[in-house]
Amino acid sequence: MATAKLAATARMLGLFFSRQERCAPQKIYDILSTHNNLAENSLYLNLGYWENASTYDGACQALADILGRHAGIGAGDHILDAGCGFGDQDDYWLRRFGPAHVTAINITSSQLSVARARFPDPRLEFTTADATALPFGQSSFDKVIALESAFHFEPREAFFGEAMRVLKPGGVLALADIVVARPPQTAFARHVAKIGRALWQTPECNVYGEEVYLAKLKAAGFGEIKITPITPFVFAPFKAFAQRRVMDAEIRRRVHPFLRHVWAASHGGFDNMEYLIITAVKT
Repeated sequence: MATAKLAATARMLGLFFSRQERCAPQKIYDILSTHNNLAENSLYLNLGYWENASTYDGACQALADILGRHAGIGAGDHILDAGCGFGDQDDYWLRRFGPAHVTAINITSSQLSVARARFPDPRLEFTTADATALPFGQSSFDKVIALESAFHFEPREAFFGEAMRVLKPGGVLALADIVVARPPQTAFARHVAKIGRALWQTPECNVYGEEVYLAKLKAAGFGEIKITPITPFVFAPFKAFAQRRVMDAEIRRRVHPFLRHVWAASHGGFDNMEYLIITAVKT
């Protein structure tokens, strides 16, 4: 156990000093694996929607629900989930909304292996793919969804272009995503933000605000764009929950100490960020 934690520490430190040209989000998700999370029974790895939730699993499912409702997932839909993690939201969408099929993609093969074993539903297909270079034909899907994953896609607008290509006319792109509300005002805040981006492998090209985000969606050809801020129900309640959760004996046993420190810290890493639900239509 100690050896494994030392190895994980070395890999995490490597994220801060990597000189590779592109970010590699699969590295942090390989480190997180199935044990470095705050979940009770699921393998969700998002910040959750906390308006009526009191548990991490409940908040994460609530976020999947609100995104599915904004996307308008319905019976008969063919869905592409870009950045599926361990597949919890895909299983939920199948049970909650009844689409015909969900194709769930990820570049982290370790997550896909676990997801396939957990959810063998024939309506759910897990595929290794890069969201900025999708291996699917034109007009293949009714909905393209990215639940807290698009900030990894380098660059995000390449994913917008691919989503436009693979969506059917009238199809919907739906995202739960994080943008910059305002630039950090102090050197310390800028340093904290940079450390956070390095840890979570967020490329600098994706660091911008709502107006730029809107312009990039329009440039990709999308119309009927709707942006719904849900910031008060995400960052602050997640942080309050995480600070309590890391004290649990179970979390202290299985979660890496560095990550427990990150989740427990009183830093202002979310202070300059905004959390959005975004939908756009291929008109």
